[in-house]
Amino acid sequence: MNNFDENAIPRIGLELVGEDGNGEMIPLLSPEEEEELNNEGVPDVLPILALKNTVLFPGVVIPITVGRQKSIKLVKDSYQGDRIIGVVAQENGNTEDPLVDDLYTVGTVAQIVKMLVLPDGNTTIIIQGKRRFEIDEVIQEDPYLKARVSVKSENFKKLERDKSTALVQSLKDAATKIISLNPELPPEAKVAIDNIETPGFLTHFLSSNLNADVIAKQHLLEINDGNKRATHLLELMSKEIQLLQLKNEIQSKVHTDIDQQQRDFFLRQQMRVLQDELGEDGPDKEIEVIMEKARKKQWPDVVAKHFHKEVQKAQRMNPAAADYPVTMNYLEFMVDLPWNEASKDNFNLKRAKKILDRDHYGLEKVKDRILEYLAVLKLKNVIKGKNDGVMRGPILCLYGPPGVGKTSLGRSIAKALNREYVRMSLGGVRDEAEIRGHRKTYIGAMPGKVIHNINKVGTSNPVFILDEIDKIASDFRGDPSSALLEVLDPEQNREFVDNYLEVEYDLSKVLFIATSNSLDTIQPALRDRMEIIDITGYTLEEKVEIAKRHLVPKQLDEHGLEASEVTISKAALVKIVEGYTRESGVRGLERVVGSVMRNVAKSIAMEEEFKSKIGPAEVEEILGAPRFEKEAYEKNAFAGIVTGLAWTSVGGEILSIESLISRGKGKLTLSGQLGDVMKESAVAALSNLKSNAHLFGIDYKVFDQFDLHIHIPAGAVPKDGPSAGITLYTSLASVFTQRQVKDKLAMTGEITLSGKVLPVGGIKEKILAAKRAGIREIIMCDKNKKDIDEINETYIKGLDIHYVSRVEEVIDIALLKKKVKNPYDLSLIEEKKSEEVK
Repeated sequence: MNNFDENAIPRIGLELVGEDGNGEMIPLLSPEEEEELNNEGVPDVLPILALKNTVLFPGVVIPITVGRQKSIKLVKDSYQGDRIIGVVAQENGNTEDPLVDDLYTVGTVAQIVKMLVLPDGNTTIIIQGKRRFEIDEVIQEDPYLKARVSVKSENFKKLERDKSTALVQSLKDAATKIISLNPELPPEAKVAIDNIETPGFLTHFLSSNLNADVIAKQHLLEINDGNKRATHLLELMSKEIQLLQLKNEIQSKVHTDIDQQQRDFFLRQQMRVLQDELGEDGPDKEIEVIMEKARKKQWPDVVAKHFHKEVQKAQRMNPAAADYPVTMNYLEFMVDLPWNEASKDNFNLKRAKKILDRDHYGLEKVKDRILEYLAVLKLKNVIKGKNDGVMRGPILCLYGPPGVGKTSLGRSIAKALNREYVRMSLGGVRDEAEIRGHRKTYIGAMPGKVIHNINKVGTSNPVFILDEIDKIASDFRGDPSSALLEVLDPEQNREFVDNYLEVEYDLSKVLFIATSNSLDTIQPALRDRMEIIDITGYTLEEKVEIAKRHLVPKQLDEHGLEASEVTISKAALVKIVEGYTRESGVRGLERVVGSVMRNVAKSIAMEEEFKSKIGPAEVEEILGAPRFEKEAYEKNAFAGIVTGLAWTSVGGEILSIESLISRGKGKLTLSGQLGDVMKESAVAALSNLKSNAHLFGIDYKVFDQFDLHIHIPAGAVPKDGPSAGITLYTSLASVFTQRQVKDKLAMTGEITLSGKVLPVGGIKEKILAAKRAGIREIIMCDKNKKDIDEINETYIKGLDIHYVSRVEEVIDIALLKKKVKNPYDLSLIEEKKSEEVK
């Protein structure tokens, strides 16, 4: 549908008797020209243009700026033809793309007098109205509207000479009066009106320039009886004269030397009178609208009392004062807030479980916790029939590595509960006012993000995601994490006070879910208020399943591909996971799958041959050689080389620890970019081994006569943590005894100076890394057995796990009785013994 800019409104006034594009005056119609205009033939089918905020009358010339491409095409096609078009006004001027039902049925046939193409790409046309018509039938909608029309004749019944003269003179007198009362209209307009001789064109000309809305002008156009049209026009002009007289009367009454306060009061009264006459909203109307909204609010008595106090302050305030808009914004914000307005929870637990399982694969702990929360609400409100809807929302913290679906899980939870979803990113937030807001007395004051987002969604019980809560920082502007203490305390957040709001707001119905990659950087008091749910990384099988269910369909859709055009085999997905990604989550996996899809999309777009089924060979051809090698245990015949298990931010890994002795003076060297904790573990392991050397048949003198070098490969990667304690101890025991380490064995656990083995974290990730590397036996602390019990049995199938409490047990399991091949020569110690005997 065609659409026109508001510039289609004729430049008001009688000075636009039709000014063409060059500023020359277009002459008014003579009686002969008007008669010729009425007798011109009109095609049965016309292209239809829609005008916003104006009505074209026969004989009147107006400029129109054409903005839409469809409209430009219509104008250009018509300009190259007979230049005859149909012009119809829109019923709603705010409609950007009006349909047939949005237009009036009566319009004006127009001729394009001139067309100008402006530098900005818009097209301006000057059109002249000819005859009225009515749309009978729409016969075309694209590329622009065409309709079959019927011409409506101009029915000016012949009146008695005196009546006709009186009607014409009345119209001219009214126009002259308006010109004299309105200083914005030029006096030359009176001369133009006096030169109009026919009642038809006089009526149309004055109707076009009347200060009235589109509805009134359209009504004039639709009146078939010309005399009735002129009479109705005279009534509208009389109203305009009364309004102008009232305005001049008000101005004359206050044309005295008064002080500033009286002047301000008068101006307000003047504005109120004019706004009442024009039907516009003034300050009193704004306050009345706010009060109407407030009557529907179910807020506490304290809040209602505070609100009415602020309303009374606004009523006494000068609208021109600087504080007035601040107060009005505050009142509008208060009535917009959802006080006790909550969405209704969906208590269908089977539906909720189905949604959670559909959107996210795995994450059973989180799903069970959400279902528990929903079950309690159902039990309390439905089964027990209390129907109070009150339950303190749990404060959950989803803790895990990047890309495992912590943030997107919030959307699924909101969908399952039938609640609104809000996400607030806390990464890099340093200003306390971001949480609590500013005092409204400050310039540019705003509420905090918590209250702002609740106002945005319009309910008091949304699912509220506090994303990256571990990335909050603090500086001279305050500590946002301390401001969150009240928000996330179930005992306090029912009385949360935002600095801008100044009254208490109940946050207890909000389901807050925080996400974090690390717990160490979260303030202890804040961490204590949250229920930590550990989300570990995905296994290879889980990643492949997630890719099949979610990532591949998503990337197919984003790249404009159909499932029938390309398929990725399971082996190809395994190849991508193992050779091109190394992460706990699936964010990198999604990017790599996207790269494969882009390659296929390029081949289709360039009409090249491609394989619709992507296998491992096609993956390597598209992505190049694998960037990562699959972790694998490498058997060795050297003493001092032991395999440990480590946790990283992208999942578990196997870690090889190497120890080497050489003749020297007992110097200890540590390499491989180790952190302080790992260095201390190595020193503690060596001290314990020295203390218990006799248990393993080690001569204590060896520690003074040989230098020891401990190295952990991948020296460019920083390493730290206590979990390599028993691995270091086993490596030292092996190198000093030259006993062989058991094949396909890995271990993890912290060591104390007295030889106790302590539990460590990241057990699931370490177990998965061990399985990927082909490990068959694992040694860990007996207190880590509870972590193993929580792991799915399929993950530990085929693994022999040994639980220990002392380092002696570790050595008994890890070291074989036989020596390594080509053991290190310790004859130097024997020689010194012989010298002492002599």
